[in-house]
Amino acid sequence: MSNSMDDVAKEAKSFLIIGSNTTEQHPVFGTMLRRAVKFRGAKLVVADPRKIDITDFATLHLRQRPGTDIPLINGLMYIILEKGWEDKTFIDERTENFDEFKATVMNYPPDTVSKITNIPIEKLYEAAEILAKNSPMAVIWAMGITQHIVGVRNVMDLANLQMLLGNMGKAGGGVNPLRGQNNVQGACDMGGLPNVYTAYQAVTSDEVHEKFEKAWGTTSNTKVGLTVTEMVPGILDGKIKSLYVLGEDPVMSDPDTKHIRHCFAAIDFMVLQEIFPSETSMYADVLLPGVTFAEKNGTFTNTERRVQMVNKAIEPIGDAKPDWWITSQIAKRLLSGTSDRVQREAPFSSWDYADTSAIMSEINALTPSYGGITHERLLKGERLQWPCPTKDHAGTPILHTKQFTRGKGKFMPIDHVPPAEKPDDEFPMIMNTGRVLYHWHGGQMTRRAKGLMEVYNEALIEINPSDAEKLGMNGRKIVRVTSRHGQIEAKAWITDRVPPGMVYTNFHFPNASANELTHASLDPVAKIPEYKITAVKVELV
Repeated sequence: MSNSMDDVAKEAKSFLIIGSNTTEQHPVFGTMLRRAVKFRGAKLVVADPRKIDITDFATLHLRQRPGTDIPLINGLMYIILEKGWEDKTFIDERTENFDEFKATVMNYPPDTVSKITNIPIEKLYEAAEILAKNSPMAVIWAMGITQHIVGVRNVMDLANLQMLLGNMGKAGGGVNPLRGQNNVQGACDMGGLPNVYTAYQAVTSDEVHEKFEKAWGTTSNTKVGLTVTEMVPGILDGKIKSLYVLGEDPVMSDPDTKHIRHCFAAIDFMVLQEIFPSETSMYADVLLPGVTFAEKNGTFTNTERRVQMVNKAIEPIGDAKPDWWITSQIAKRLLSGTSDRVQREAPFSSWDYADTSAIMSEINALTPSYGGITHERLLKGERLQWPCPTKDHAGTPILHTKQFTRGKGKFMPIDHVPPAEKPDDEFPMIMNTGRVLYHWHGGQMTRRAKGLMEVYNEALIEINPSDAEKLGMNGRKIVRVTSRHGQIEAKAWITDRVPPGMVYTNFHFPNASANELTHASLDPVAKIPEYKITAVKVELV
């Protein structure tokens, strides 16, 4: 997030939530937003094909066709420019490439956008006026925007919207992605991506490469690596011979489950480091017992870039060990053949950490944005958000207050690209996927919670009443959903939460996971799969 949850909830005069089921997937922040609407009178526009719970608090709900987010955003910006509601001073002083961007937006007049998105023209005008005239406005999104083949383009267009309205660098504004998993922000910050070291320092940079080579004694080459969605298919191509999987359940969470199982059955060697036996564990040659959050010390970095201290509440159970300890022990054994000279000359090459504060000291030395974030400061209760480059720096609650990282913000011309899969006569409906309030991701923890299972104990297929009538359900409950990639059977939930022609299901239950049906078409930049749009047919069982 460019902003903080507190300032968004307290200062924004309006919100655009798009691709985020906020009250179910980020319930604490969702409550903050609902209170802003109820008690401060903030205006809320929700853009989502489904009638999710937070739409009950919305000033306006836009139900766009799945996969038409770019035409919707461009259409709103067309109206803003048509009415002269843009922030001309911000555009002139802090941005560039406006004319090229504007030329593209002018190809999305309201009548064209209405035909593409199925949103009435008058609602497009109403939304644009709410967002433009109630400033500052905060844009909030989640994986409903990113899990498309145009995920990067969707995000860039939302950045266009916020620059157009001058909502960057101010309290109550900004571009605010809500992270889908605990500490995923921290994992990315620490180089958990194939193209960067910590703090997004490019692996292709000779200067960066030299810096880490001096610190560690050695590094990989300057070639960008593979993402998970490239590694797993690479098994069948002979590119990947082994995998070390830590706290992830790809059989449940990756697209096209049948193909994932086929790949894992073919791999030479797999290590799985986990807290529970998962659906992936049956393919592992070695199982390493990690600890839960309650059994370890360290830090998590949350969605607003805030680093939070984690303090051990109980001692590890059984043979479980902290993740950092397991990793360092493996590294030490791999380094057994390394020369003593390299070990002596590189200050962080030994992997000989006494505790997690020693790891944080290494992070401070090599990660500019975390330079001043220490365990000592966090334990004193300081609220630190990166960038926090020095130990006397207070952290940065709001990004881009004076200028963007690159200097001036660059408007990008973004055109609509249709989804990879389209409905046809054989597969006439669209399936959208996601989570439900009571479960998380592959369900390895939540399906073990008795109370949660009493509330939500099986996969449900949300289907519109008109589609249920066409199927002739007439009291029958079980449906079969088939895509070009697989098939599941589950109980139907007849509800107007989904529009006609669309079904919604989750991937929490192995016997009826949505990912048995999804396809592995990827965004060409981020390599994220298009989970949100799969062509399917629905039949009665």
